[in-house]
Amino acid sequence: MRLKIIGTGRYLPEKTATNDDMAKLVETSDEWISTRTGIKQRHLVSSPEENTTYMATEAAKRALKNSGLKPEDIDVILVATVSSDYITPSTACMVQRELGAFNAVSFDINAACAGFLYGLNTVDAYFRSGIYKTAIIIGVETLSKIVDWSDRSTCVLFGDGAGAVVAKADETGMLACLQGSDGTHADVLECKARSNNNPYVSTSKDFDYVFMNGQEVFKFAVRKVPECLNQLLEKANLTVNDVDYFLLHQANYRILTSIAKKLNLPMDKFPSNVDQCGNTSAASIPILMDELNQQGVLKEGDLLFLSGFGAGLTWGAALLKW
Repeated sequence: MRLKIIGTGRYLPEKTATNDDMAKLVETSDEWISTRTGIKQRHLVSSPEENTTYMATEAAKRALKNSGLKPEDIDVILVATVSSDYITPSTACMVQRELGAFNAVSFDINAACAGFLYGLNTVDAYFRSGIYKTAIIIGVETLSKIVDWSDRSTCVLFGDGAGAVVAKADETGMLACLQGSDGTHADVLECKARSNNNPYVSTSKDFDYVFMNGQEVFKFAVRKVPECLNQLLEKANLTVNDVDYFLLHQANYRILTSIAKKLNLPMDKFPSNVDQCGNTSAASIPILMDELNQQGVLKEGDLLFLSGFGAGLTWGAALLKW
């Protein structure tokens, strides 16, 4: 048995901030942002109640409705995030409480922008081993709370939101998957946590903001995604022409076009919503997947290539039948 997606859902905050809004905060312009990233706007939380847990729960509710399953049917709730509301408990446990899915084991993973793929791969392993049969996998981020809003190199890139899928163990679905990491380049994209503060070590700084070496991340993504694709195609005994759609982490439209060019493929095989959502890290792929599902773009039997890449450095990829 393997992972098959049977339902999708997403939640995006109603409040949007355009590039012109960003220009009121930092020295930038719509032209500067859009030509370098493809981003036109991003969704941002606008109230204390609209937090990571709330967005994850709303996306999960919509995915459950789309799947036809009930909360009590779920065996696993896995949340991928770097921006949880609490150090502990996990966001997944909070979502479990809000859903009433009390039969589910619940936990978070932190693999940055590759987190959703790590979640898919983890649940697929559970299904193949026969331990569990149903799951909710959520990617959710409130990146606006860890961004330095005076740093134009990062604040214009990121947005908030959540995407979720419901999966069940089936004879079809996940064909092949992989994940990897390279901690030697951990400083390329980072956000430091609270420093130690005890009777022997003291600091006045509670936390830091996101730092990113954009050029290094760009080069990493354009190199790694085709590598992952080739590995999975060989593993599944398929060719690139068998893939109907490439659902990649929505970090930067120039990354997507560079990957498509490297693979010699048309951009209509690379759906994108980065112009409307910005970079939502672990949430970007499930948000895009639900958008395509609700629009009726994805058809039964379509072959999808999914790939996420981000801080760690981490990467994950999957080939699955819709």
